Amino acid sequence: MLTSILIELLQLLLVALGAPLLVGSIRRLKARLQGRRGASPFLPYADLRKLLSKEAVISENTSWIFRFTPYLLAVTMLLSALIVPVLTTRTPMGFMGNIIVLMYLFLLGTFFLALAGLDAGSAFGGMGSSREMAVAALAEPTVMIAILAIALRAGTTSLDDIVTRSAADALLLLNPGHLLAFVAFFIVALAETGRLPVDNPATHLELTMIHEAMVLEYSGRYLALVEWAAGMKLLMFLILLANLFFPWGVALTLTPSALALSCLALALKVGALAAGIAVLETAVAKLRLFRVPELLSGSFTLALLAVVSFFFAR
Repeated sequence: MLTSILIELLQLLLVALGAPLLVGSIRRLKARLQGRRGASPFLPYADLRKLLSKEAVISENTSWIFRFTPYLLAVTMLLSALIVPVLTTRTPMGFMGNIIVLMYLFLLGTFFLALAGLDAGSAFGGMGSSREMAVAALAEPTVMIAILAIALRAGTTSLDDIVTRSAADALLLLNPGHLLAFVAFFIVALAETGRLPVDNPATHLELTMIHEAMVLEYSGRYLALVEWAAGMKLLMFLILLANLFFPWGVALTLTPSALALSCLALALKVGALAAGIAVLETAVAKLRLFRVPELLSGSFTLALLAVVSFFFAR
């Protein structure tokens, strides 16, 4: 039991401390692909430390929601790290690892962040909140259906059991439904984490921003928590993509060798996905806002086809 608890703490630390490194690494790789030197991949750690040392300036028009939201975002992401099979499928919190519970945690953070954007009374905040809710309304069903496609193959909605049973399938990548679900989930991951072509995390132009518009009024420690939570959400989606669709390497036992192999496999898979995001964001431009529903509708169609293929391509 003590070993399981230590593994949970290790997973928590990997997500909490690895999120800024992931964000910095994507920025560095994008800069290199664009012919620039780029900042150090460890710069986000310095940014968080700087923000935590600054005083938070809060509008007198805001309520408790504005102050509460950054803490809620951080807590929901840390709780997600406890129930998602990051390194192993054998953890004390594994009984909570249901995909429906996980999506509710993500949506809870999105809901409160949208409320915080409205709470400040800013025109930009309200605009960003309305856009975020429109994206979430299209993205969340796609996530559920994409995971349902692989849950049907595994016969369960438990994340641990899905990974365990999928790891035994040597021909997993040859299944068309599996590949369709992966593409659909990848598109939704870009939308949910505010990446190109849905949103541009490097801009503050009012005509293009979604996530940045909602957090425009935050400063100091509140902004640090919001940015940290956003990095953890990106890392969590990449871990889900890596371990649910490419489950090889995930530790099925708690032996030191299995855990070491799992750490190496996770680093390689998340690194490959992060590199894919950097290449994609270098090659494509941000979509116009009215074209985003078309992209998300396409991902929903792919997820639905993945479910349908389960009944016709067994």
